[in-house]
Amino acid sequence: MSNNEINNNASNNDSAELAKLKRVLTIMLSVSAMLAVVLITLGITKVIGRINARETNTSIPILVTNTSESTTFTDPIVYHTEMLEASALVENYWRPLPELPEEDVITPEHVEVRALYIGTCSKLDHAIEICNNSEINAVVINLKQEYGIPFKTKNATAQEIGYVWDAYDIDKVIKKCHENNIRVIGRVVCFNDALAAEHFPDRAITDASGNVVRFSNEGNNPFLSPYNSANWDYLIEIAMEGVEHGVDEIQFDYVRFPAGATKNKAKPYYGEEGQTPSKAEAVNRFLQEARIKIQDARGIPVSADIFGIVLTSPLDAGIIGQDFTTLGMTGVDSCCPMLYPSHYALGTMLAGHVFKTPDKEPYLIVYSVLNECRSIYAQPGFTAMRPYLQAFTASYIGKGNYMQYGYREINAQIKACRDLGINEFVLWDPTFNYPKGAYDGNMSVQTD
Repeated sequence: MSNNEINNNASNNDSAELAKLKRVLTIMLSVSAMLAVVLITLGITKVIGRINARETNTSIPILVTNTSESTTFTDPIVYHTEMLEASALVENYWRPLPELPEEDVITPEHVEVRALYIGTCSKLDHAIEICNNSEINAVVINLKQEYGIPFKTKNATAQEIGYVWDAYDIDKVIKKCHENNIRVIGRVVCFNDALAAEHFPDRAITDASGNVVRFSNEGNNPFLSPYNSANWDYLIEIAMEGVEHGVDEIQFDYVRFPAGATKNKAKPYYGEEGQTPSKAEAVNRFLQEARIKIQDARGIPVSADIFGIVLTSPLDAGIIGQDFTTLGMTGVDSCCPMLYPSHYALGTMLAGHVFKTPDKEPYLIVYSVLNECRSIYAQPGFTAMRPYLQAFTASYIGKGNYMQYGYREINAQIKACRDLGINEFVLWDPTFNYPKGAYDGNMSVQTD
């Protein structure tokens, strides 16, 4: 074999080896690229999975049945100062909402309140004793009642109406409560004000001819119109005076339209259809304005009392203007539905259960109502729930339809709330005769 042939064979062998090496490198690069794609895909999938899991965990509530004996908890509430969508009709009907720069908005820390309603403070010492020996941490006092102002207000409108009296010293009451680490909530009765409606007939609910309308279910009395912003100003002024004296929260009651029929079949006139906002929009707009001026600007929480029936009855909600689904989105700190078992009609049906005598089933009626609407108040941005609970005996509903309400019956309602993760409540007894007890929802202890 010649040298050229030997050299050619060597060259051919080198070329073959080089070609093999190139094929190996190409395969390795292809495999590496495929592995990289797989790893990147897995990483993206994992991230998306985490995001979806987080969204799922914060948006889907865990529900319990009416027979549950265990406690479940809703997700933490996310608070926003403005959740309602703007409406051109609403914006054009009323003045613009007060403007407050975002950096000046004060969002108060939400406090879980467990309170006693004590009205004009005639039994303040008894309330303080209960607070110091129980789960109760707050009292609700009247800044304004249906028939006037029970402290020496400086408000010119209240003095003009002539319904101011000196039932208690507001500064002494607040000071004494604060010395005992008790929060003071100032209750302001809003549109159920017959004396103001008679004094200012142009601010009352009227018929189409401008005649003041009286309502049979409201003691044959007139009502201030929730559509009239002059009424809003007056109520907010009273609330702000309470803030100046040091109350820790403002609670608006009777933020509604009258219920039931009118005297002499007079028909209330609120404006032309299609050109007038709904009753619920009127109530919500008032709460929004009050919230901006009191809660956002001053850092004092605002709450609203509502009928318990509106939680499960859109028909009743429409009549009185308390639309639970939107009122809870006005940005107020808390909502206080009155869930008194005695207020439900005989034979009420909830969650498939017929309550022949609701007053005799305090746990189940409160639990059923709150559980029925839980998908509404558990949503992000909705106000905190703080039910008013029955602490009185409703003998007026007739023999056989009621029972005596003592500590056990009150505590059963508290347990119903806690079994749904609601740790707040206000107890209502117009005579302020609250029994001693822990008020912790523990039904294993008998106290009265």
